[in-house]
Amino acid sequence: MKQRDSFESHHTDRLSAWTEVQTAVLRERTREDAFTPSSVCNEMVRRLFSLHIDIMYCSNTYCTMTRMQSLQPDPKAQYRSVYGALKRIVRTEGLLRPLRGLNITVLGAGPAHALYFACYERIKRSLSDVIQNGGNSHIANGVAGSVATVLHDAIMNPAEVVKQRMQMYNSPYRSLYDCVLTVSRKEGLAAFYRSYSTQLTMNIPFQAVHFITYEFMQEHFNPQRQYRPETHILSGAAAGAVSAAVTTPLDVCKTLLNTQENVALSSAHVSGHLSGMVNALRTVYRLGGVPAFFKGVRARVIYQMPSTAIAWSVYEFFKYFLTQQETHIQELGRDAHKASNT
Repeated sequence: MKQRDSFESHHTDRLSAWTEVQTAVLRERTREDAFTPSSVCNEMVRRLFSLHIDIMYCSNTYCTMTRMQSLQPDPKAQYRSVYGALKRIVRTEGLLRPLRGLNITVLGAGPAHALYFACYERIKRSLSDVIQNGGNSHIANGVAGSVATVLHDAIMNPAEVVKQRMQMYNSPYRSLYDCVLTVSRKEGLAAFYRSYSTQLTMNIPFQAVHFITYEFMQEHFNPQRQYRPETHILSGAAAGAVSAAVTTPLDVCKTLLNTQENVALSSAHVSGHLSGMVNALRTVYRLGGVPAFFKGVRARVIYQMPSTAIAWSVYEFFKYFLTQQETHIQELGRDAHKASNT
């Protein structure tokens, strides 16, 4: 009888302990649910609002950059500065003109960036384990960024073609659908990947320099690799500026291949469609010499700095938030398991 009472008492104590743990878990989840909308979601809204402003701003700057990289611009589309170009475009072509092509960018950017960062994190972690036993490796960062770029550009290259054609001066396309339909009918589907090799030739070194610079800045300003938004913004901006300046010559070639600028091709005596990076390099040099390779460099740097700064800050925030959630859930699971075994 005493053994039975002891067993029932022990069983009751275990059941009571388990109930308390479950109650604590539910209370914690309830507290988190109440906490999320008031603080974390507010932070997410601020980040997404900043990203929205960045998209709008960068679209304006990208339109200006496309115009300023024109090798043989129309007399009415010759600009001396980024601000002057944007001001004239708005005054002569309307307030919404710099936003042309924004819709195709939004459609492609989501899946492209998701694939990009997922690939980068996986490859960086695997290579770092091999090269530096889990430590930071510039080689791993560069290789991971380069491989991720191949997948990213496969999605974004057609979007770039459509966007730049719609942003040209006197663009003949009325809408996104009209641009896609006209280009595919007249030039074939291959036109959307005519600059893909040049895009990769530009973006692979761009992303290699980008990630190496970002990780280098993080080593100096955030060696503990904690979530510190100011260091992510600073490192992202610096990485964007350096990589943009270094790869501007290739971006000029990419713009020429994407837009197939008629005046420039006629001046260079190019018949038909220009294709291939080597031909683009020759054509750019023939039309403007070495300075032509750096047309629009200031606009390109101004475009990339806020874009990469906000992209990294948003990415690091969600990475931190999801990691914290996963860790917290694992801790609750361990506590519940311990209580069930006592």
